[in-house]
Amino acid sequence: MSGAGAPNLDLDLDGTGLNITIVAGTWHTEITDGLLAGARRTLEDAGVTVSEVRVAGSFELPVVSKAVLEAGADAVVALGVIIRGGTPHFEYVSDAATSGLTQVSILTGKPVGFGVLTLDDEQQGLDRAGLPGSKEDKGREAAEAAITTALTLKALRELA
Repeated sequence: MSGAGAPNLDLDLDGTGLNITIVAGTWHTEITDGLLAGARRTLEDAGVTVSEVRVAGSFELPVVSKAVLEAGADAVVALGVIIRGGTPHFEYVSDAATSGLTQVSILTGKPVGFGVLTLDDEQQGLDRAGLPGSKEDKGREAAEAAITTALTLKALRELA
């Protein structure tokens, strides 16, 4: 697990007035629940109005994220877990989720906090899920990215 190069930010985010939706897959419950808890906690601590939508899996994240943003959310935190198996399915789903969420952000002009874990094994996910004993909290990081980007875009609009 890398973690190397991660910003060492002491973020005291004020997301008051932002509406952010967490869109999360349902696969790999223990890991996903950890990601959700970290994202929820971060958004609530920042004063964001939070809603949640669950989807079948990571492949469905882009289309539902786009619908949420088009319905008025200021940002999305997309959470999913994809674990490598013995077939090329992993590459297809990982690429579809990553490329799809990038497209959603560009097409809507709104941020998508990327919290999709692409893993070789379950332990890597447990190490990143923000659970007790985890080394990282990718749900928190994805939520922080969504908030900071939404605030940056809001400030840029106010300059115009």
